[in-house]
Amino acid sequence: MITLKEGDKAPAFSGSDQNGNKIKLGDFKGKKVVLYFYPEDDTPTCTIQACNLRDNYALLKQNGFEVLGVSPDSSKAHKKFEAKYSLPFILIPDPEHKIIDKYGVWGPKKLYGREYMGLYRTTFVIDEKGVITKMFLRPRNKHHAEEILKSWKELKGE
Repeated sequence: MITLKEGDKAPAFSGSDQNGNKIKLGDFKGKKVVLYFYPEDDTPTCTIQACNLRDNYALLKQNGFEVLGVSPDSSKAHKKFEAKYSLPFILIPDPEHKIIDKYGVWGPKKLYGREYMGLYRTTFVIDEKGVITKMFLRPRNKHHAEEILKSWKELKGE
C-alpha cells in the first residue's frame, strides 16, 4: 500500500536498467525525475502511457526531467518493449519488487470482481533535492506528460 506522500524524501534505490547498466536514484541528484511504475510491458494501457512519455520526451527533457519506468518485468521484456516502441528513456526491471516495495505500489487489486495482487500504476515526480513533489495515483495515460508538466508549472507558480 502506498504510504509515501508529497513532501516525503524519495526512497533511495539501486538496480540495473534494460541494458544491464547499474543505476541508482542518487545518479539523478540535482535533476528532476519522473519515476513511473507500470504493471506490464507491451500491454495496451502501459503502451499508451509509455508512448505518451516517448512522444513528449523532448519537452520533458527541455524542462529538466529524466524519465525512469519501473515494472516487475525482466530486462529482456524491457528491451523488447523499448525496441518495439522506440522508447528513449530508462526502464528498470524489478521482478523481485525491491523498488516496487520501497514505493509501496504493490498490493491487492480487483478486476471484474476478481481480487489479485498487482502493481498500482503510479508516478512520482521527484525534485532536484530528492523530494516527492507530486504523485499521480491515477495517471491520465494518454496525457501523462502534459499533466506532469502542468503540475510542475503550478508548483512553481508559473
